[in-house]
Amino acid sequence: MKKSLVILASAVLSIVVVESAFAQATATQSVNLAVNTVYKISTSGNPGALTVTTGTAGTDALTTVSDATTTYSITQNFANTVKITAHLDAALSAGYTLQLGLASTKGTSAGTVDISSATSGSAQNVVTAINKGADAGQTITYTFGANASAGTLSSTSKTVTLTLTN
Repeated sequence: MKKSLVILASAVLSIVVVESAFAQATATQSVNLAVNTVYKISTSGNPGALTVTTGTAGTDALTTVSDATTTYSITQNFANTVKITAHLDAALSAGYTLQLGLASTKGTSAGTVDISSATSGSAQNVVTAINKGADAGQTITYTFGANASAGTLSSTSKTVTLTLTN
């Protein structure tokens, strides 16, 4: 009987030791996740000076000048209906035109848009129907023109504001 009790006790201890070897400790955490609306637009810098220097004899419209050395990039996760608008800090005088063209792989470019009289209350659409995601290194093209009848224009600086909006 003592021998049976010792064998039984050994078997019970073996089971307890084996179960202890497979014991686990766990912990859980609850993680709250969110992604806020992100609207970001940036430019690579400023274009070079746009100076009209020539024209054709007998034609009022002088030869336009262009600059396509700058780019813009956007990131947006809001909707497929966002757009980029453009406006000047103050309208140009009659006889002078500033046109803007923005390339886009995520939206629909409006092509070359006259922003000569576009101010904050009358911003012009330059890219529409922009899909969610990013559009990097897209070309910005400025074209400046003048009529001879408008006269000369001293060097002046205009601020062009590009706005990513819905």
